[in-house]
Amino acid sequence: MAKRSNRQLKAVQAAKARKKRRNRRKKRAMILIAEVIILLLLSGTAYVMAKYDKFQRVDINSDDIKVNEGVKLEGYTTMALFGGDSREGQLEAGTHADTIIIAVMDHDKKEIRMASIYRDTLLEQEDGSYNKANYAYFSGGPVDAINMLNKNLDLNIEDYATVDFKAMADVVDLIGGIEIDVTDAEANMLNKYLGETAKAANKEAHKLSGGGTYNLDGPQAVTYARLRKLEGGDYKRTERQRLVIQKIFEKAVKMDVGTLNKIVDTVFPQVSTSFTLKEIVNLGTAGITYKLADSTGFPFDRDDSVRYQGASVVIAQGLAENVQELHEFLYPSEETYEVSSTIQSISDDIMNTTGVTRPPEMDEEPDEGEEASDATTAEGIDSEDVNSEE
Repeated sequence: MAKRSNRQLKAVQAAKARKKRRNRRKKRAMILIAEVIILLLLSGTAYVMAKYDKFQRVDINSDDIKVNEGVKLEGYTTMALFGGDSREGQLEAGTHADTIIIAVMDHDKKEIRMASIYRDTLLEQEDGSYNKANYAYFSGGPVDAINMLNKNLDLNIEDYATVDFKAMADVVDLIGGIEIDVTDAEANMLNKYLGETAKAANKEAHKLSGGGTYNLDGPQAVTYARLRKLEGGDYKRTERQRLVIQKIFEKAVKMDVGTLNKIVDTVFPQVSTSFTLKEIVNLGTAGITYKLADSTGFPFDRDDSVRYQGASVVIAQGLAENVQELHEFLYPSEETYEVSSTIQSISDDIMNTTGVTRPPEMDEEPDEGEEASDATTAEGIDSEDVNSEE
């Protein structure tokens, strides 16, 4: 691996490429199901006050939260949002956190920016071992997941919200379904896993007759959003999830008060959060005027051709450089952000272990139509792997 000074030089050379990439990002209303929580927390303070006791509240001791030395990030509120796959309705350790989102409230620009962390990204865990990003929540619950994100991304997250995927199915049914164009391949895969989703959601399974335009019901929409054993893998799946949530949002904002009340009564019991009522009210009072800005996926530059301890994983091609770019996206006032020594150490360790380095031509633009390859498989790192089968 090149010396750190060379990496920084390359990072400077890549600045224009990064800006071009950002200009091509489409502004989306939502990323994934966890973003529904942002809307609920910020758009209806009075609602939240009345329904707060329906949440699964989790108190986190501030002494248990770890932040890398030198990380401050003043003027922002950074939180973690998780989409959980809980068969028992409990969203603690043992939950399959298939969705991991960093949400940042920019109090100066009054914007909310979000980054989806690919769940198979190889990162350092609480105990110093390396595993997929979603393993932290499965093994240690939200606190371990928060600390994993803080350690590997130079963040200062203190609070979180997790929503059960069953909530998505309930919301879709309550708003009368969502219209989606489904390909033949997607329809075949959807039908294969629909029964499991419907059973977990306590709903009926209605299979599709093939590709076409459908008004998907709850189980169909959730299964569609979670498909990954198709061309594009985990990256294409995040696109489906974004589309489903966008469709939900477009219909939900037009719902009457009665339907909205049913949605809140149905979703809140399926949400686990560390936010206190006072924190929610304060954020909601300020954030109701905020707009949802750009969203992105992390890592930006990645290699999904590597197997680590028998499993397919996503490797950041230069974790330090990817973290620097992440900060420039989430915290735009910090355009010259320099990563901590902890990040640099983890970055070097991943490179030495996997052999994956930053691409040599960092200022080259990828082809517009280039498809990401399928980085994820059903295989696990070991018997404790947390991947789902979709």
